[in-house]
Amino acid sequence: MKFSEFNLSPAITEAITWMGFEDATPIQDQAIPKIIESRDLIACAQTGTGKTAAFVIPVLDKLSQKDIKGVKTLIIVPTRELAIQLDQQIQGLAYFVPISSRAVYGGGDGSDWDAERKALTSDTGIIVATPGKMIAHMNMGYVNLDSVEFLILDEADKMLDMGFMPDIEKIVKEIPVKRQTLMFSATMPPKIRQLAKQILIDPFEISIAMSKPAEGVLQAAYLTYDNQKTPLINSLIANKPDYNSILVFTSTKSKVNEIVRMMRGKGYPVEGISSDLEQRERNEVLGRFKAKKTRVLVATDVLSRGIDIKDINLVINYDVPGDAEDYVHRVGRTARANTTGIALTLVNEKDMPRFKRIEDLIEMEIHKLNVPVELGKGPEWKVKHFSRPGKFRPKKKSHKNHGRKRNK
Repeated sequence: MKFSEFNLSPAITEAITWMGFEDATPIQDQAIPKIIESRDLIACAQTGTGKTAAFVIPVLDKLSQKDIKGVKTLIIVPTRELAIQLDQQIQGLAYFVPISSRAVYGGGDGSDWDAERKALTSDTGIIVATPGKMIAHMNMGYVNLDSVEFLILDEADKMLDMGFMPDIEKIVKEIPVKRQTLMFSATMPPKIRQLAKQILIDPFEISIAMSKPAEGVLQAAYLTYDNQKTPLINSLIANKPDYNSILVFTSTKSKVNEIVRMMRGKGYPVEGISSDLEQRERNEVLGRFKAKKTRVLVATDVLSRGIDIKDINLVINYDVPGDAEDYVHRVGRTARANTTGIALTLVNEKDMPRFKRIEDLIEMEIHKLNVPVELGKGPEWKVKHFSRPGKFRPKKKSHKNHGRKRNK
C-alpha cells in the first residue's frame, strides 16, 4: 500500500511526504491499520524492514488527535543507541505536529538527569527509555505513568537476553491496564511468547522474514587464521577505495582498541566504539562516522541493533558472533531500505561449527573464500555441507563415524 491509503491525518501525511516515504514496507502495511484500530500487536520482523515507522506513524497519528496531558506513550528499548535513534526518527516524523519526545537512557555523566526528570513529569507525548534508567527515575518517586495510553516494547528479545525482564515487569505494573500494547521482536522464542501473554490482550500477530538477512546483502566468508585477519581487512579496504562507510564488528570490547591500533597507519581514518566510552564520546564518534569523516568504525554488538546510518557499504565480522541471531543484526546494518551491500565474515578453525549454525538459521550456504595468496594459506573448511546449497537435510548415520564426538 501507499501511505496515502492509510487515511492518516494531514499533518502526519505531510511529515511522511517530507521524509520521502511513499510505499509502505510489508511490516508497515500490516501493522499500521491494526494499530489505528487500537489492536494490541506482536510483530516479528528483521532489522531494516521499517518496523520503527510501523509503530511511530500510527501512534503519532493517534496522539495528534488528543490533548496531551502527561506522558502518553512509553517506548522501552534495550540500548541507549536505539533510544537516541528512535527519538531522532520520532522528532522527524513529528515535525508538523505539536508532540514532543524525549530519550531517557543511562551511560552519560548525569547532566541529562534534570532534563529527563522534567520530561517525565510534564506533558511529553512520547518517552523512549532504556529499562535501567527508567527504573532509576521511578525509584525517585516523582514519575507518574497513569496517563500512558500506548506501551511499546522494541527489540523485546534483546531486552530479555540482557536480563531486563524484572525491570520490564516493574514498569508495566505502573501503567494503566487499559492501554494499547505493541511488542516488536526480531525473533520469537518461548520467553517472548510468555511475556506477550502477560502484557498483551488478544494481540494481532505479524511475522515478516524472520531471521533472514535482507535480500540486498551479498554475503561471503573468508577462511582465516587469527593472525591473517587484520592484514586481510586492510587488503580488502585498500582494494575498495569507493567504499567510504565500513563497519567492523567484534564480539568483545577488549578487541576494539586492538583492531583499531592494528588498522591505523594505512592512510584511512578508523575509530572504535564500545561501552567503555562515555556517551558524549560515543555520540561524537558516531557523528564523525555518519558524516563520512571516519571511514572505518570498529564496534561491539552494542551497535548491531541500535545504529541507523544509511549507505553503509561493507560490514565485516572480525569474528563469528556467539549468537546466530546477532549475525542477522550485524549484517543488517548494510543493504537497508532496499539498497545493496556486502557482508564478510572472517572464520577461523574454532568458529567453523558456529558459522555452520548461522547457515542453518538463515537456510543458505554462504560462499567460502580463501585469503589472498600474499597472506599465506588459510585453514580448510572442516564442516561438511549437504549436496545442495541452501537445502539442509538430516545426514545419514555412518558406521565409520558412529560414536565419535561431533566437531572433534
